[in-house]
Amino acid sequence: MLELHRLDVEEFKKVEKLPLVVVLDDVRSEMNVGSIFRTADAFLVEKIMLCGITSTPPQPEIHKTALGAEESVEWQYYKDVNDAIEQLKNEGYTICSLEQVHGSVSLEKFKVVENAKYAIILGNEVKGVQQSVIDASDCCIEIPQRGTKHSLNVANSAAITLWHFFQCLDKP
Repeated sequence: MLELHRLDVEEFKKVEKLPLVVVLDDVRSEMNVGSIFRTADAFLVEKIMLCGITSTPPQPEIHKTALGAEESVEWQYYKDVNDAIEQLKNEGYTICSLEQVHGSVSLEKFKVVENAKYAIILGNEVKGVQQSVIDASDCCIEIPQRGTKHSLNVANSAAITLWHFFQCLDKP
């Protein structure tokens, strides 16, 4: 790890994180959850909120794709996603659902405001983000796609979106 200039878990926990939270609502695949943990570690995400049927660590399938990131990235569990959203709003986060809806903003056109705090909500692999969550969101963001399919895997969507916010918020 030293030759790669990587942080160990204890150093990671002490380093300043981006003002960015990931909310996973009813994500059913533990491998997707683990992959999102790994991406959250890579891009210094503050924490992950696991909601509804989303599995929580420790789970072998989460660990398989997280490769230990479930130990470095802070996480919390909420039975109801609306409780997580309420907490985030009370803490001053802008709530952004990642979903294709009327009025959504294309990711490359979304302006990340310096010194703002963001929560990105990702939904179920089949059903997407619940309508009640979209209604509670400050905005909806979508990833532009030009092919025959109109969706991406939730872990891939998280990676693309978190990279965008990392580019905008990271101040080395």
